[in-house]
Amino acid sequence: MKQIVMTGPGTSRVEETPIPSISENELLVKVIYTGMCHSEWYPWYTAKAGETFGHEPVGIVAEVGSRVKGFQKGDRVSGLASGYAEYIVMQPERTIHVPDNISDEDAVIEPLSCILSGAERVPVVTPGCTVAVVGAGYMGLGMISLLKLKGAGKIIAVDPRREALENALHFGATEVYTPGEVPKQYLLNWETMDQDLSKKDMEVDLFHTGVPIVVEFTGQESGLRLAGDMVSAHGFLGVGGYHNDCDRSIDFKLWNFKSFTLENLHERRNEYQAQLCQKCMDLLASGQWGFTGLSRHIYEMEEFDQANYDMNQKPQGYIKALVRCSDGKI
Repeated sequence: MKQIVMTGPGTSRVEETPIPSISENELLVKVIYTGMCHSEWYPWYTAKAGETFGHEPVGIVAEVGSRVKGFQKGDRVSGLASGYAEYIVMQPERTIHVPDNISDEDAVIEPLSCILSGAERVPVVTPGCTVAVVGAGYMGLGMISLLKLKGAGKIIAVDPRREALENALHFGATEVYTPGEVPKQYLLNWETMDQDLSKKDMEVDLFHTGVPIVVEFTGQESGLRLAGDMVSAHGFLGVGGYHNDCDRSIDFKLWNFKSFTLENLHERRNEYQAQLCQKCMDLLASGQWGFTGLSRHIYEMEEFDQANYDMNQKPQGYIKALVRCSDGKI
């Protein structure tokens, strides 16, 4: 079978490797697509020879372990598994059936489960809540659409790219700004407070300046700092951006003073995330969550390095990319 294997930092090749064997409790899946995730960009950029990546598969069951129930050869599936490869092994408890009305391109379910996990922890509890999402790439757009579904009213999107802001409006944002355009009333930092912290009488309303709920999806220090600036006192900041390239420097004096709640929105409980995968598939299939049609860039396995370059540079029209690993025929 074909598999993408790294040859060094930012370089890969497609190698022929044996098709993996499965145990009686596993599934062998022929992969149609594996989604590109920016969490793997830095590992790709700094990779060592022999490393492999990929964790967003959709494919066809090619072989079923003798003790596996609920799956048969030919089933279309998605879920939690690894590899940019023609064939992968999947665990039944982390594998989700793909309904007939969901396309292969929309059935890459792992990133959607990450968005849903984060959205569950964002405290939109009253219809009409005001929220801000800093970073309107694929994950940020998904969060905007889910927060709208949860009942958020004013949804403020911030991104340096005009195209991303147009996408944000399409998926439910009501106001959009580049970082330099964010109105002063949405910022609660030392500049907008402009006061001596020893004074008891505040010249600015700490609870109505800034935004009560802010979610960050940039994965960049600048985006994280901006999100921290936007949160109102005793507000909520959810960090959904993947910050895995280096340490971050933030103004913790400001964050400490504003006394807001900081929540890490990433999910590490595999069994629970598998449940979220099923919930996401149900939401898509029922039409309740119209987060489809975003995988507009399809790359062949031999184009993997170009795919990573484009994922970082985001050419016109880029939202989500997939790598085609096979034709899906068994």
